[in-house]
Amino acid sequence: QLVESGGGLVQAGNSLRLSCAGSGRTLNSFALGWFRQAPGKGREFVAAISRNGISTEYGDSVKDRFTISRDNDKNTVYLQMNSLQSADTGLYYCAADLRPVADWASAGDYHYVGQGTQVTVSS
Repeated sequence: QLVESGGGLVQAGNSLRLSCAGSGRTLNSFALGWFRQAPGKGREFVAAISRNGISTEYGDSVKDRFTISRDNDKNTVYLQMNSLQSADTGLYYCAADLRPVADWASAGDYHYVGQGTQVTVSS
């Protein structure tokens, strides 16, 4: 099970950090990542990180603003979100999958997905 936390309401220009912890299973053998879904819109890939943390991929809309990281000792993946914009509002989901991070943006689904945490950015 993947459990997200850290969402909330924030003003545009500010920052939030999301966390996702694995409960009941180790995440070390999986690539981990985030995707989001805004009201009335489809799912959007946000970021992914490889099992060893060396390789990362980002969606075009969040490059240079968001940073994904992981702590395998804590069985947790993080998403640091800076310079938040109203367009970043949505439900953010954590995911785990065996595919390479380069394939995450085009993936139709992921092996494990959390319940999501809401991020709302007010302008």
